[in-house]
Amino acid sequence: MSVRLVRLLPVALIGACLVAATPVVAKTHGSASKSAHGKSAHSASTRSTGSTLTWRGDVTVAHGVVTDVAQAWQKAGHGRIELQTFNTASGLDAVRTGTADLAGAARGASGSPQEAGLTFTPVAWDGLVMVTHPSNPVSNLTLSQVHDIYYGKITNWSQVGGKNEPIDLYAVASPADGVEFSLRKLLFGRGTQPVAAPRLYVNTSKLQEGITLDPKGLGATTLSNVVGNPKMKMIRINGVAPSAATVANGSYPLFTQLYLITNSSSPKVAQTQEFVDFVNSDAAKAVIRRHGLVPYQDGATLASMDDARRARILAEVGARPVPATRATPPIAAPGATYASQVARAPTSERTLAARQALDERRAKEAEAKAAAAAAAARPSLANVSSEATTVEKSGDSRFAKVNSTAYGSTPAGGKSYKVSRGDTLSSIARKHSVDVADLRRWNHLSSDSVKPGQVLIVSQR
Repeated sequence: MSVRLVRLLPVALIGACLVAATPVVAKTHGSASKSAHGKSAHSASTRSTGSTLTWRGDVTVAHGVVTDVAQAWQKAGHGRIELQTFNTASGLDAVRTGTADLAGAARGASGSPQEAGLTFTPVAWDGLVMVTHPSNPVSNLTLSQVHDIYYGKITNWSQVGGKNEPIDLYAVASPADGVEFSLRKLLFGRGTQPVAAPRLYVNTSKLQEGITLDPKGLGATTLSNVVGNPKMKMIRINGVAPSAATVANGSYPLFTQLYLITNSSSPKVAQTQEFVDFVNSDAAKAVIRRHGLVPYQDGATLASMDDARRARILAEVGARPVPATRATPPIAAPGATYASQVARAPTSERTLAARQALDERRAKEAEAKAAAAAAAARPSLANVSSEATTVEKSGDSRFAKVNSTAYGSTPAGGKSYKVSRGDTLSSIARKHSVDVADLRRWNHLSSDSVKPGQVLIVSQR
C-alpha cells in the first residue's frame, strides 16, 4: 500500500464513522466488513454517496462521455460528479491548481510545462469533423483542401466546388483547445500551428452556434457533438463520411482520442482513479457507444495504425512532422494560469499579409490627401470653360496665373533628371541634395515609386 493510501485510510474510516447513521453508509460499511482485508475497507469507504468529485473540461468530453457516465456512477452508489463544462484550458488549469479533481480534453498531453504532474488517460475514440451550414452545396473536401483552407491558400468556396463566396473559417480561440490542437497536429505536424481563422470562439459549442447561422461558415468539431443535428452538415473527407462505423474501422482518417486528466498530487487521487476505471468498465462503455463514440479499449486497431495514419496524412498534404523539443519553460507572471498562456491564438500568415496590405493602403491614402492639399494651394483652371477667350489685360483678376509648374514641366531655371535603372526616389533626392517630400510635391507623386525613363523635376531654380 502506498504512503498516500495509508494516509487516506484513517481519514476515510473516520468519515464513515461520522455518518454511520445514514442507511447508505451503513450498507457500505457492512459490505466492507465482509472482507478481512484493509484494501476492501478502503474501497468501500471511498464509495460513500457523500463523496463529490468536480470535473471541468471541454464540451466534447462532457457531452460524449462524462455527463451520462456520471449519472451511472452515481446510481451505482459511488458518489456525485459536479460538472463544470467550458473548455480544455480551463479544465487543465482547474486540475493543476486543485479547484477541480478531473478534467477532460479531446487531445493528449502537449508537453507544456503547465501540464507537469497531470496524467492523461484515453477513454474513447471520436472523429474530428468539418461542419458547415446545411444549405452549403459542398459535401466533400480532401485532406489537402482542408489543410490549404486552414493555411490560408484556399479562401473561396468556388475553389472547392462551391459558390463564389468567401469561406468564413471558424476556430476555437485557444490553440491548445482539444479539437483544434488534435486537428492541427494531424494536418500540420504540430498542434500549435497558426491558421487563417479570424472568427474565434471560446469553445466548440459556441462555434457550432455560429455555423448554424452562416451559410458560408466552416469549422471543426467532433462527431459526438453533432451526430443527428439537422442544423449542421458534416463534410466527407476524401469521400468518406464520418460515422461511428468509419471511425471504428479507421476508414475515416480524422479519428482522435478523448482523455480524462487527473493530478497525481490531488488529495482525492484514489477517488479520481476509481472514476477513470469506471469509465473503462463495461457499464460505462455501453453509455459511451450511445453517443457515437468508440470505447478506447475497443479501438486496438486504431491505436496500432495511428502512427502510419499520421505519416500518410502529412505526406498527402505536403507537410512534415515537427520533432518534439525540450523547450525552456517560460517565466510566467505571478498568478499566470494555463489558460492565460494559451488563450492567445498565433497570428497566421494570412492575417499578417492582410495587416500589411491595410498599412500600405492607409499610407497611400495619406499621401493622396497630402497631394490633394498641395494641389488645392496652387492656381487652378478647374472652373474655366473650354471656349477661347481673349484677355486684353494681363492683370485680369478673372483668370489664374498659369506657369509651367502647374503642368508638371520644368520651371524656368529649374532642373530635371531622367530616372535610370536602379534609381529610387530616396537615392535621387540624395544625389540632388533635396528632400523626398519636395520631389513628391514637385512631381505630383502619390508614392515613392519611380520608373526608368521617367523625367523628374529635381530643382525649381
